[in-house]
Amino acid sequence: MKTATTHEAKTHLSRLIREAQSGETVVILSGKTPVAKLTAISEADRSRPRVGTVTSDPVTWAEDAFAPMTQTEIEQWGL
Repeated sequence: MKTATTHEAKTHLSRLIREAQSGETVVILSGKTPVAKLTAISEADRSRPRVGTVTSDPVTWAEDAFAPMTQTEIEQWGL
């Protein structure tokens, strides 16, 4: 079981929450007196993917997506 002062908990709350999600219990102290306990409601279902990990299908587009507009299309767009 990990402990943290109220000042540490305020300063490092995000880190303490991640630790609680991974199963760690954090007791918050006021001075030397325990006043609160930080635990996860449920463990995280999945972790974030590592940077660079492909998580979806590649983006595709029609062959003519970047073709120049015709004069009629330009007029239809009011350009």
